[in-house]
Amino acid sequence: MFELPAPLPRLAAGLLCAALLALAGCASGPSSPRRPDVDGPGPAPAGEARDTPDAEPRVEPLARGANRPYTVMGRDYVPVLGDKSYRQRGIASWYGRKFHGRRTSSGEVYDMYAMTAAHPTLPIPSYARVRHLGSGREVVVRINDRGPFHGNRIIDLSYAAARKLGIVLRGSAEVEVERLTNDEIRAGTWRRGSPAAADTRVARSGADAPAQPATDPEPAVPTAVPVPTPSSPPAAVPETPPAAEAAVAVPVAETRAAPAAAQGYWVQLGAFRQREGAEHFQRRVSGELDWLGPLLAVIEDAPLFRLQAGPYATRGEAATAALRLRDALQLVPVITERR
Repeated sequence: MFELPAPLPRLAAGLLCAALLALAGCASGPSSPRRPDVDGPGPAPAGEARDTPDAEPRVEPLARGANRPYTVMGRDYVPVLGDKSYRQRGIASWYGRKFHGRRTSSGEVYDMYAMTAAHPTLPIPSYARVRHLGSGREVVVRINDRGPFHGNRIIDLSYAAARKLGIVLRGSAEVEVERLTNDEIRAGTWRRGSPAAADTRVARSGADAPAQPATDPEPAVPTAVPVPTPSSPPAAVPETPPAAEAAVAVPVAETRAAPAAAQGYWVQLGAFRQREGAEHFQRRVSGELDWLGPLLAVIEDAPLFRLQAGPYATRGEAATAALRLRDALQLVPVITERR
């Protein structure tokens, strides 16, 4: 609280208060959920936003200055420079008229009615498919800005993209973000239903990301890969920000059976490129949760080693265990079925 000097004229006092209110408004970043009556034009004037076509991916040179390592609120971020596959689950938010017309990290002017988005580490510019895990709706956006930097939010959508996904009124939603690589754009395999798309999803490079099935299994709860150990980094995409509470890139649950895994439902706690890393985390979890120790197994599923608990006879039993593990270990496991 502060007091105005006695001789300050009433007009000057009003101007000072207005300036302070403006500064207070600027303090809120584009990572908080928005009310459409405050940060968007509302349903009536922007009904056409639902019909806005998705961004059309094309290969573009990286923007100068927008892809350097940077620090925000004490956290270091290293943007992706290579043409790597990337898949991540977490919370999407959106930003609208408060930032409409301002410069983005790419140097372009932010247009809330364009199909764009902000991401902490994906290349600028690049393209991503964003899928609403609740409704199954999808949009393709062009990444041209940085953010969000709040909690477990992983992407800030433009107003148009958020409206097309149906999350404007809610303000945020759980989504999956998948980068469309330059190789996929050149070959046209990024399009849904293209003949080579299924083969591309299965034939992911082990150095970039684990193999993905052509269709995702029924999602139970998204997974968080455990904190990496010095001896063995986890299989999550390395460019994910190193924030403990941030959502991290994850492999999608696979349904093909591994030789060492029995049939049934398994709860996956993490995936590692080296067995030592998986075993290290297994010992840590067993030490914290002795009831879980007998159920844990390191399953070789080349090129990864997966730490999973099971098998459970039903998905319901596995889901109950997953919720218990989420609360105990502060990560969100994923349920896989092996037949």
